[in-house]
Amino acid sequence: MLKLDSHPSGRHFLHVPGPSPVPARILRAISLPPIDHRGPEFGQLGLKVLSGIQQIFKTKQPVIIYSASGTGAWEGALVNTLSPGDHVLMYETGQFATLWKKLADRLGFKTEFLGLSGIKEWRYGVDAAKIEARLKSDTSHQIKAVCVVHNETSTGVISDMAAVRKAIDAARHPALLMVDTVSGLGSADYRHDEWGVDVSICGSQKGMMLPPGLGFNALSLKAIEASKSAKSAKAFLAWDEILESNKTGYWPTTPSVNLLYGLHEAMEMLMTEGLENVFARHRRLASACRAAVFAWGLEVQCLDAAAYSPVVTAVVTPEGIDADALRKLILERYNLSLGTGLGKVKGRVFRIGHMGDCNALSLLAAISGCEMGMKAFGIKLKGSGVLAAQELLQ
Repeated sequence: MLKLDSHPSGRHFLHVPGPSPVPARILRAISLPPIDHRGPEFGQLGLKVLSGIQQIFKTKQPVIIYSASGTGAWEGALVNTLSPGDHVLMYETGQFATLWKKLADRLGFKTEFLGLSGIKEWRYGVDAAKIEARLKSDTSHQIKAVCVVHNETSTGVISDMAAVRKAIDAARHPALLMVDTVSGLGSADYRHDEWGVDVSICGSQKGMMLPPGLGFNALSLKAIEASKSAKSAKAFLAWDEILESNKTGYWPTTPSVNLLYGLHEAMEMLMTEGLENVFARHRRLASACRAAVFAWGLEVQCLDAAAYSPVVTAVVTPEGIDADALRKLILERYNLSLGTGLGKVKGRVFRIGHMGDCNALSLLAAISGCEMGMKAFGIKLKGSGVLAAQELLQ
């Protein structure tokens, strides 16, 4: 078996649901010497990345880029638009929806969680009808924001954000719509303006193919207006000073210069491939991954075929099998990293990431490692997932 303190031969296969593998050309861009972040050369870079990220979010409105993780971007969305004690409606789809709620609670907002009771709510996406019904009952408009996760990596579920927007409009409710697309952006279709999202939240380490360290808030005019009267305490995360500095390509505090080099390169890669081609590639890889799971005789965590995630597949292990023990064996024998189960599904699922810089052969290697690992663990499989995936990827 591989010793984790040794240097294994060959490449490491990173197939967790983030961070995703960073392409060599992005690593080279990040390795460039830093420049003066108050000088003219940086101003040009700043304007390029601020314009480019608008194309990725499909928005004409400003996008805030933080030197922070997606968690920092969660906080930025809330504190810039809300006041202490404001009522926030959230929807439970998995661990990341749960963590966002916990963060909102700690910030002093009044949170309300929609969803199903028990484990079932972690096998489906957002039910927009439930949001519509709840908003219609809020006749005094106490709810100030609706917060939902676009792509829930803990479960392999993607939700229909256009349907959520329609639900809010049907209820004729003024609540802001905030969407976590930390693992969706750059891998799954996302349309900030068209879907009427007020704040879209993302991080750099998934579909954007960068190391962790950048967080994003794509804004709407409504969100910017709300920020002018929001009374939550904020300083580093405050939009107003950032928006003013961004007009000329700068930031009011020290930006992550080298990660911005990498972001520029990542956006060049995405736009050269074409966003629609990127999305189609992810859908194809996800279909092949699920075909492998079903060929093994196993099931995926998501029970709604319309909500299958194109960026990660959560595999339910057979009864009595510890998914984390299986992951450990696969890592030690085959140098393949898989995602752990989180929260309510810890020990019950392992997750195969197929986001960002991933192609057919990369995915087939991961599926092969999973198949060999399950056999070595003593799991009796119905058939070959490798062959099933190959049929779809030829």
